[in-house]
Amino acid sequence: MAGERVTTTASPAPARVGDAERLSRATLSRIAEPGTKGLIERVREVGAEQVVAEVRDGRPLGGVDIDALRHRLATADPSRDLDRAAAVGARLVCPGDVDWPATLDDLAWEVLDCLGLWVRGPGPLGGPDATSVGIVGTRAATAYGQLIAADFAHGLVERGWAVVSGLAYGIDAAAHRGALAAGGLTIAVLACGVDVVYPKGNRALYERIRAEGAVVSEHPPGTAPQRTRFLVRNRLIAALSAGTVVVEMAVRSGARSTAAYAARLNRHVMVVPGPVTSAVSAGCHQLLRDRPDTVVVTRVEEIVEQCGHMGEMAAPLAGPVTTRDLLGPTVRRVFEGVPVRGAAAVDKIATTSGVAPAAAAASLAALAQLGLAEERAGRWTMTPAGRDERRHRIDPLAQLALDVW
Repeated sequence: MAGERVTTTASPAPARVGDAERLSRATLSRIAEPGTKGLIERVREVGAEQVVAEVRDGRPLGGVDIDALRHRLATADPSRDLDRAAAVGARLVCPGDVDWPATLDDLAWEVLDCLGLWVRGPGPLGGPDATSVGIVGTRAATAYGQLIAADFAHGLVERGWAVVSGLAYGIDAAAHRGALAAGGLTIAVLACGVDVVYPKGNRALYERIRAEGAVVSEHPPGTAPQRTRFLVRNRLIAALSAGTVVVEMAVRSGARSTAAYAARLNRHVMVVPGPVTSAVSAGCHQLLRDRPDTVVVTRVEEIVEQCGHMGEMAAPLAGPVTTRDLLGPTVRRVFEGVPVRGAAAVDKIATTSGVAPAAAAASLAALAQLGLAEERAGRWTMTPAGRDERRHRIDPLAQLALDVW
């Protein structure tokens, strides 16, 4: 691991974006919904200041309801929005600012550029490389799902990663809490203003993130949440992260859009499996069927393997090693032929095991040295230790694989 990836005490560096540009982007965040492609394309061409002027003049804007923009522009006051943000310790971060999260620039691939990000809290938003993982899922999470989300977030923070989520009930809240419990950075991406707590039941969690991490939104202060804004918001969770982990998700779920955005942005998409009978995991399983590039993760190490540096591999899982695992193929076959109750002669054991009598005799001697079998009056039987080993039977196919390899 390359040491600590994030801190929670860094202060934002001075911005390089001019006041007029910042005011213009604040205006656009007030009058236009995020992800409006015609508006985004025009900002790319002529800049935010010119676009605001064109909206004011009522000039046509490809595929955009210019009258709706002008209606909002009539009451927009970007200076007031910036002052209101400053009053609660928030700021507008724009492309070109030194604390602008460069990973958001990848949204340009889909013409879904973020024109500006309102930020509240001391947490840094990331450097040129994503050092965050998104953890999302259903609001109606089970105890299992919440435990997994919190455990993954805690483990990621301990390894120097930040955790990004949406502050919703269920999986989102569990992920934020897990990150905070580990003393690390978590970023909450909202579909409302950064000074608006939604859902209200998560106020205490919001206050902790605001104080220790970062609360971000494309919407200016005071903006209320709307259903359509959550889906557009999800692209930011995907873009801010090196990969997105879906812990629990129904077949119809907003978390699916986050996973879709992550895939479109060439981010890693990871899924935690659940019981096949669980409705809140059905969307996870469907995602695995629909997208072959989706990866199952069951441990923090597997998430780091996907999203981390080359060579950060998760250790393979292995069951407990028993004495029988250390036996060679012939000795293992003879061991299976030794009576658990009663006793048998070498020839009988050789016949049961399918080996030559000489091989059976040599194998029985080895088993005796290991304390798994013993000879009584020329006949062989299983010792108590051998019976314990036999109780831990493994699948015949797994045994065959052991024999082959």
